[in-house]
Amino acid sequence: MSVSACSAIAGRTSAGASTDVAAAAARLRAGELVAFPTETVYGLGADARDPVAVARIYALKGRPPGHPLIVHLASAAALDDWARDVPAAARALAARFWPGPLTLVLKRARSVPDAVTGGQDSVGLRVPSHPVARELLAAFGGGVAAPSANRYGRVSPTRARHVLDEFGADAPLVLDGGDCEVGLESTILALLDEPLLLRPGHVTRAALEAVIGPVRVARAGEGPRAPGTTQSHYAPATGARLVPGVELAAAASSDARRAVLALGAAPPGYAGPLWIDAGRDAVRYAHDLYANLRRLDAAGAAEILVEAVPPSADWDAVRDRLARACKPGTLP
Repeated sequence: MSVSACSAIAGRTSAGASTDVAAAAARLRAGELVAFPTETVYGLGADARDPVAVARIYALKGRPPGHPLIVHLASAAALDDWARDVPAAARALAARFWPGPLTLVLKRARSVPDAVTGGQDSVGLRVPSHPVARELLAAFGGGVAAPSANRYGRVSPTRARHVLDEFGADAPLVLDGGDCEVGLESTILALLDEPLLLRPGHVTRAALEAVIGPVRVARAGEGPRAPGTTQSHYAPATGARLVPGVELAAAASSDARRAVLALGAAPPGYAGPLWIDAGRDAVRYAHDLYANLRRLDAAGAAEILVEAVPPSADWDAVRDRLARACKPGTLP
């Protein structure tokens, strides 16, 4: 299968752009970076066995050293190449949720480079379900280390265009697989001792517990370091603030420079630069979240107001991302 690359996006041309996955796999084998779609977000990939290639990820993103990366595999059959002492719970979850948006943190195999694990004795592994990602991994024939394809701490990309906009002239080859189906990063579960949920995602805590029994949510700073768990992350360049729904209309109308991400329609009299009604369906909201934050960031607003989402479990992943992307507190 061939896919559109950056040369085909919005008429843009780029030296060395390719329209086929085989060429992207060749770039990975040559130690270069490739941005590719997964069902969660677009990843910035490198050969996970090549510390020099992995270092290029950190350099391009501006990612602090010591932050581990997730290794993407073609299938669960490769699990024992990357992890040791794999518990039965991991195999049961892999059988149930792989390919899919679940990352398992396991004891690393001795051969896994420190560059991937941040020096920890654990490694995050997952098998993505996106057909382009699966084809790329099969063609490459090894593990691909890939955080989200954006500058460190910024809004994750869910379209190929987002990657190109993020990196500009520094963008690597970008494979275009359309909009990401899920739109939020994978659930991360550590299985080093008791099951510990490090990051919520599309695979919910309840779904995990249905397979392996009790899962505990990690407290702040507990467990191994994991991607996307720092206090400030996923943030637009424009300052964003979480606002209770009962305060939103008045806050938005009090300053015409405020853009809004809401659960419903704009009130009469709103005159700000952009109001996005994201709706009340948690799955759709998650799918659209990063694209919506990018639209709001480009609206020329002085501030972005984000309506607080419901406290129910189906909103856990969205609530986690918004808590990291937005400032809490009372409006001035």
